[in-house]
Amino acid sequence: MSITVYGIKNCNTMKKTFEFLDSKGVGYDFVDYKKQKPTPELLYGFLKKTELASLVNKKGMTYRKMDEDQRADLEKEATAIPILIEHSSMIKRPVITFPNGEITLGFDPESIEKQL
Repeated sequence: MSITVYGIKNCNTMKKTFEFLDSKGVGYDFVDYKKQKPTPELLYGFLKKTELASLVNKKGMTYRKMDEDQRADLEKEATAIPILIEHSSMIKRPVITFPNGEITLGFDPESIEKQL
């Protein structure tokens, strides 16, 4: 089974994810947002499987530094997508896509294992 993991390599949550997948012997492709910006098509694809509110990482510094107008822009797909492309650290990490088309958001070992 080949899955794709999206995120930022140096993120602690990503490190936990890699360790978990490696311990299970699961092969994966990794897409680092810092080296390859997410595309609108990728993000809209994620949004077919999850809600925008779930995709946006509201715990990070980038989000916390935003003013109310900027945060409001993250509540509508049309205005959120360009922000998430420019500030990819605001995308929940990791996003994992599975061959069956399903995705998981964040490091949730139970949800990941269920898809494996």
